[in-house]
Amino acid sequence: MANELSNLKPAAGAYKKRTRLGRGEGSGKGKTAGRGSKGQHKRGTVAPGFEGGQMPLHRRLPKRGFNNIFAKEFTVVRLDRIAERFAAGDVVDAESLKARGLIKKVGKNGIKILGNGEIGVALTVKAARFTASAEEKITSAGGTVERV
Repeated sequence: MANELSNLKPAAGAYKKRTRLGRGEGSGKGKTAGRGSKGQHKRGTVAPGFEGGQMPLHRRLPKRGFNNIFAKEFTVVRLDRIAERFAAGDVVDAESLKARGLIKKVGKNGIKILGNGEIGVALTVKAARFTASAEEKITSAGGTVERV
């Protein structure tokens, strides 16, 4: 028989029929359908985490801290790291920072430039946020600051 699409079938033993519960005693899973006799598990499901009336683990453990759901997520870059990778007159933006290996990904709210270190070259820096010291250092070096 030729290998045709009309003749294809799975290998022998690859599929096993599912057990049909409660279909007579002769099936081996009739009457109580494998649930045993009486009790909570026979009559219905138990809520996840329910411990038979004992205080559940998720309520016994202490809750700590605060998660601010309104917090802004920035990728931070220090000024001294920018100064050592860029030459005078370069444009510093997300793509150029990624290309030079200073950042891996851009945070959902953009990039923030921190004022750590010194900068001696005039650069055009494009970012979402700047610290006051970073902005002052970039402009004093002859560069420009652009908020994206």
